[in-house]
Amino acid sequence: MPVSVRTRLRRTPLLLPAIRNLIQRMLSAAGESKAVLSVEFIGDYRMRRLNGQYRGRDMTTDVLAFAMREGPGPSSLLLGDVVISIPQAVRQAVDQGHSIQQELATLLIHGILHLLGYDHERGEPDARRMRRKERALLRAMLPIPTLIKPCADKSSRQRAAIMKR
Repeated sequence: MPVSVRTRLRRTPLLLPAIRNLIQRMLSAAGESKAVLSVEFIGDYRMRRLNGQYRGRDMTTDVLAFAMREGPGPSSLLLGDVVISIPQAVRQAVDQGHSIQQELATLLIHGILHLLGYDHERGEPDARRMRRKERALLRAMLPIPTLIKPCADKSSRQRAAIMKR
């Protein structure tokens, strides 16, 4: 199953092989072991631009998913693209009191589920269904591996979020 993982952030030491392995486990657990997926980690500035361009919202967000299986036509192995803002993920991890590893895993699952057709914005029943699936997939990924190395130049709150398990 081809999984492409890229980062545009030079100062954030992501462990790309560990991330790629976790994504492959997620896809297998979701019944999509042969799916082709691209994941990119970016900063807030680029995420804000993408969110404005594709969703009409002039603000950063945590994760965007660009599905390739929507609409009519033959089914494809190409699932789509997931884009994650690392600065937003760190803020959310700090705010929610859990590790950046858990936040990244949650965001990856959330993006993948959107690519598989789940949509929490269609109404409360769909939102509940998606949350249940997110929790089930997250439990299946435990223990979450280290996905990002701690850095000495991060703030103490960011270091705490990165190191917390």
